[in-house]
Amino acid sequence: MVTFSNSKINVNITVDLKLPTGWEDLTDKQLRSVYGMIAYGMSSAKLKAYCLFNWSNLKILHKYGNDWFCKHGKQKFILTAEQVEQATHALDWLENVPSMPVRISRIGKHRAVKADFEGVPFETFIVCDNLYQGYLATKQDNLLDEMAAHLYESDDIKLCDKERVSVFYWFASLKGLFAKVFKHFFQPIDTASGADGNMIEHSGSQYELLQNAVNAQIRALTKGDVTKEQQVLSLDTWRALTELDCQAREYEELERKYPMK
Repeated sequence: MVTFSNSKINVNITVDLKLPTGWEDLTDKQLRSVYGMIAYGMSSAKLKAYCLFNWSNLKILHKYGNDWFCKHGKQKFILTAEQVEQATHALDWLENVPSMPVRISRIGKHRAVKADFEGVPFETFIVCDNLYQGYLATKQDNLLDEMAAHLYESDDIKLCDKERVSVFYWFASLKGLFAKVFKHFFQPIDTASGADGNMIEHSGSQYELLQNAVNAQIRALTKGDVTKEQQVLSLDTWRALTELDCQAREYEELERKYPMK
């Protein structure tokens, strides 16, 4: 909730604006609006100001010098630029990738898989992660389109720019969640390798390291039996990552007990 007071017209006026408090509160329509502004390249300040007015039903009637004559419900009042800027801080969370996965639930007739990948096959995660890492390295939009085909389970889905932004934000927030939950598997890469990032954000060399790590863990899960690979890929993503995380933790414990010289 945002409160305006001490208006130039009436010093006793108070206007309470109810706003979303996080990405998870946004509807598909609101997500589309935000992603559209991001795709357009709108500055953070303008994006938040637009959302402030649009989501709170706060209407600008006309300019009043350097300020704005506004209406909310039956109330009319003047807002200064400083008041608007202060109010937009309630939407500072829009400047960051969502802390929990959110996505546009439907694009055309195509419905998305669960935002947190619960119940989604591990193979889908691996394929999407490959495409996501490729996009980070190349910024080629067709890789986001390919991701959407898996995320919305449709080969004929067509994306506009705002929907591509949605796909990117969705998977980035998913990787952020997994990094918190499965911290042993999704951990900083050995600095001795020369890489200066982690498995979430990467350089080209980190991408190769991630692929090698995933392949190694799949081999470990199958215990070298290639006939079980499809069974592993069909596992629920959370179940597979739980196993991978446990193996990574066990490996860390072995390294601590028996450090390599």
